This record gives sequence, structure tokens and C-alpha cells, in this order.
Amino acid sequence: MNKVIILGAGAAPGVPSINNGWGACNPDNPKNYRTRTSAFIEYNGTQILIDTNPDINRQLTHHKIQRFDALLYTHAHADHVHGIDDMRGINRVTHKNLDFYCGKKTAEYIQHNFSYLLTEPDRVQDVVRMPSLVPHIIDANESFMIKTLKITPVEILEHCPESLGYVFEDGEIVYIPDFKIVPESVYTHIKKQPKLLIIPLTTPFGQVTHAGLDDVIDVIKRIAPQKAVINHMASECDYDWVNSVTPDNVEAAYDGMEINLD
Repeated sequence: MNKVIILGAGAAPGVPSINNGWGACNPDNPKNYRTRTSAFIEYNGTQILIDTNPDINRQLTHHKIQRFDALLYTHAHADHVHGIDDMRGINRVTHKNLDFYCGKKTAEYIQHNFSYLLTEPDRVQDVVRMPSLVPHIIDANESFMIKTLKITPVEILEHCPESLGYVFEDGEIVYIPDFKIVPESVYTHIKKQPKLLIIPLTTPFGQVTHAGLDDVIDVIKRIAPQKAVINHMASECDYDWVNSVTPDNVEAAYDGMEINLD
């Protein structure tokens, strides 16, 4: 089965948040309850996890996900990385190292803050005590393979720090993380009409390093996917409201949302 699971649909504070509670979100709609953003992709026989947010243990156990082929990181913010220690659970199930892929600056951040979990390809650490992860530094616009799945990292601009999106199989799935600008170079790697585009909307009005609703809709129209899913939403983004102001092929994400791509 080819599918994507939105494990968590929330921005860094989650919904409800400590400081803003439910904000503009209707607390009676369970789709407004959001843990932090990660996604699980199963496509062409390959399983990929994107980002390890601080809620990743709960998300993986809820969906009974105990193994996958590789881990991709988008950027080095806490809400995308700091569940990395929980990957020892994957090591304990598979009894082998877990490969992760990211840009150079993200790799440096992980090395600096989580050096104990890194190992060499030919050495598996004691996974009772610590994770056993192998880093692979990737460059924007340079495609690579995980099993039979072609993945092209693409650079997202004006989001601090370095941020990579991912184009799968020349555009069959497109995953865009936190962004302010999607440069022209990204569109050149989307050579097919995507079955699915995943794109963030932190707040409707945007921020210094995050696009607002108008910019997100412009990118969706430019890419023209069969279906777009908006994730990474803060408490300013009510589920029903987002659906009411976006095109028919767009849907707001929610925790546990599963998109069948067969």
C-alpha cells in the first residue's frame, strides 16, 4: 500500500499551546488537537520517516510503527529534531543501525547536541543504553536512492536555519517544510503532477520566516497537485476555517490523517 500518515499536524507550540491555549481553534473539534509535525511515507516498497518531533514516541506507538528504512530531516529546530533519542526503540526492534539523511548544518547541529547517538556504518551501539544512528549529509538538488525510492532534496529559502524539502519520484510526492520562499529551483525538480503535496501554514498572516496563507495558496496553485495537505498549523489555524478558505483540492491536516496514494 502506498500511503502517507501525518503523524502530527502542529507547529512548535502544539494545539492547545501553553501560552495561547486553543487560540482560534474550536476545542470541540478533535481535529484541532495537534501534536508536533512529522510524517511517515510508505511508497514503492520503501518506508520513510520525516523528522523526529518531541511527540514522536507517542505517534509511532499509536500507529504501531516499529521499523522503517530511513529517516529524513528537514531542518534543525527542536520541534523537528528533539525526539531523536526515541529512535533507540527502532534500533531495538531491528537490531541494526538507522540511517538518517540531512543537510550539512542540520548534521552539525545533531553532532553538537546529540553526539552520543552517532555511530559508524559498521558498528552498532549498545541500543539498550543509547540510539545507534548513522548520518548521511546530502546536498540540495542532488538526488539519491533509498532502496527503490528516488529522493531529491530541495532548498527552501529564508527560513532559518538551513531547510530542505523533499521531492519523491520526480514529483509524485512533494514535501515542503517550514518556508518563507519556495525558489524556482524547487519547481524544476517537480516533473510530474504530484499525487500529494504537503505544505505548512504556521499562521494565516505569516511571520518573518514563515509564509502566510496567500503565499501558501500561491505555491499550491503553482505546483498544481491532485491533492494538497496543509500541516504545521499553530492555534491561529482552525481546521474548518482552513478548509473553508482553500481550494477544493486542499485539506487541512490533522493528527493521524492517512492519505492513500494507490
